[in-house]
Amino acid sequence: MPSSALAETPLGIPALTVTTGANGEQEYSVTIQILVIMTVLTLLPAIVMMMTSFTRIIIVFSILRQALGLQQTPSNQVLLGLSLFLSFFIMTPVLDVANEQALQPYLKEEIGSLEALQRASAPFRDFMLAQTRESDLDLFVKISGKTDIPSAQEVPFNILVPAFVTSELKTAFQIGFMLFIPFLIIDLVVASVLMAMGMMMLSPLIVSLPFKIMLFVLVDGWAMVIGTMAASFGV
Repeated sequence: MPSSALAETPLGIPALTVTTGANGEQEYSVTIQILVIMTVLTLLPAIVMMMTSFTRIIIVFSILRQALGLQQTPSNQVLLGLSLFLSFFIMTPVLDVANEQALQPYLKEEIGSLEALQRASAPFRDFMLAQTRESDLDLFVKISGKTDIPSAQEVPFNILVPAFVTSELKTAFQIGFMLFIPFLIIDLVVASVLMAMGMMMLSPLIVSLPFKIMLFVLVDGWAMVIGTMAASFGV
């Protein structure tokens, strides 16, 4: 080929290209979009844990296992899988809104990437605000020093997410405390009976474990715990 043709042939893909649309919105090149997507994928586990119902569910399941006296049953893999699918069930309305208002218009090229991101964040913001206590939100607003925020709907995510996680931890421990009470009563009763019979060398945990499992099965405990947690999110 002539040297002039080779000189006119572009080599490689431009690293950064910014295109300004008719409405003033800026669009980035495919290379930058792929880079952003890969970055988001690396942060996906943190997003799933910190911005959804996963935190409350996994903590309640862990406390329930401790209350039953079962150290390895159900296993961590089972609890994580159940928590993920239950979180997906609870978050389905939020995901549907994000898909309808942000993802589908973006795939149809009706809106830009920045507008799609703003629309997708709106249902997650509403979900987190509904589960966040005002005291926790005020705490992080004071810590950040941004006292000029006009309303809760305009709270930035760097303040909303830690406030939401703090509220989720508090709620999860409250639910765990209520779950612990009946099993604690069984442990106390069994320990008192063994002490009265003079069987001090026998561990009360070994005797109380079958009774706790039987009680949990008779009252359909898994359905009650899962239903209570789903109802706590308004599902």
